Amino acid sequence: MRVGVLASGEGTNLQALLDSVHGHEVEVVAVASDQSSARALQRAAAAGVPARVFLRSDYGARAARDAAIADWLVAERVELVVLAGYMAILDASFVARFPDRILNVHPSLLPAFPGVRAIEQALDHGVKVFGVTVHLVDEGVDTGPIVLQRAIELPEARGSADVHEHLRPLEHDLLPRAVALLAAGRVRRDPDHPRRLIVSEGERA
Repeated sequence: MRVGVLASGEGTNLQALLDSVHGHEVEVVAVASDQSSARALQRAAAAGVPARVFLRSDYGARAARDAAIADWLVAERVELVVLAGYMAILDASFVARFPDRILNVHPSLLPAFPGVRAIEQALDHGVKVFGVTVHLVDEGVDTGPIVLQRAIELPEARGSADVHEHLRPLEHDLLPRAVALLAAGRVRRDPDHPRRLIVSEGERA
């Protein structure tokens, strides 16, 4: 399966994909960013993966920028889009072009704490259990069907940076696994409950 990755920052989740499933279950064939300074672009270059920057200021409107990204991904024959630390909300028309073929990783146990500053939201709420969710993207904000989740107890957590350090290994494990599952056709919607995804993981490596 040909994968396109959207990233806005450091690109550690992109690196996790490149180090695990790239060249095996899938091929990462395109990396797009909305930030010219994103280190994800350097990671793509180091892996020999084509990368492009799509600045909002170059297109005027979000819809025009997202259409340009989608056009490029289609031209690269991308079959699955992965949001790996991509901080911009995608236009509905973009989502419609890749139905059930956009994955996102989010640093909370959805549906709790969607949107931006999820870890800060959780800390403000005083939670004792944090987590990571990998889900399909729909037109809402972190409202798509859930593929994988994992929780971790951090009863003494105080700062977002500390929490994120604990969550990052979970992200780096769950996101590549979810990509591999979709590539293998092991994720399908429950016909009796359209929001529920049936995931057949089989034997774990």
